[in-house]
Amino acid sequence: MSTTSLQDTKFILNKYKITANKRLGQNFLIDDKVIQDIVEASNIEKNDLVIEIGPGLGTLTSKLLERAGKVIAVELDKKMIAILQDRFRLYNNFNLINEDILKVDLNKLIKENISNLNSVKIVANLPYYITTPIIMKLLEDRLNIESITVMVQKEVADRITARPGDKLSGAITYSVDYYSKAEKIVFVDKKCFIPAPEVDSEVIKFSIREKPKVEVLDEQIFFNIIKASFMQRRKTLVNGIMNSGILNDKQKITKILEEIGLEANIRGEKLTLQEFADLANSIYKTISKI
Repeated sequence: MSTTSLQDTKFILNKYKITANKRLGQNFLIDDKVIQDIVEASNIEKNDLVIEIGPGLGTLTSKLLERAGKVIAVELDKKMIAILQDRFRLYNNFNLINEDILKVDLNKLIKENISNLNSVKIVANLPYYITTPIIMKLLEDRLNIESITVMVQKEVADRITARPGDKLSGAITYSVDYYSKAEKIVFVDKKCFIPAPEVDSEVIKFSIREKPKVEVLDEQIFFNIIKASFMQRRKTLVNGIMNSGILNDKQKITKILEEIGLEANIRGEKLTLQEFADLANSIYKTISKI
């Protein structure tokens, strides 16, 4: 492990007399190679606007500023704000926002800062306790962005990049695939942080699709069916749909499954994204006639 980031982190923590905030899930990345891997995977260029979520002490931020046309860092912890303002006060391509990322209007933020820049890329080292809500916000907000490169808990990365039918697949697997193409970039040992978390991490990159991977008539029904399929994954898809209240008619659901070539006792985890789309579209048409 390279030591530059470790030395810098210890120096900053000592200088400002602070410790990691456990409530906010803070773990500071100290491996120079991993930091470089994140920057390289993000493919950041001088004409890019980069939004960094949770910059913390600014270890990754400093590398992003060297590459990007502009970096907007969104940080919740006020203690980190003081450090970041002090550390990067001489950079004219650095903006800092003290806010909860889940409350930020990112579409508005991008529109206000994209002038003279060509593309938008998001980079983040996400707190484990709030990883999924942040990822889904970034995807569901339909942002005009090229990619999202984030570090997450390894278990979450495995689930996100799983294939339909795998035991690791879940509702987020399908939701992510609908909006983007996700790929693993680099494994990150828990020893690469201070304080060290209890689990290992993985960097994953989401390449945003120009349009969703499949065509659906009603996204709410589509995602509700996917969610219902994994709420009780041991149950059949028919029972999952009925329990969710989407369509409370077992005979009609069974008939729809047969019409799209699926067995009546199939479980949701066995479906492809296209099959979920076909199912959702058929259910939407059925509900519309009722």
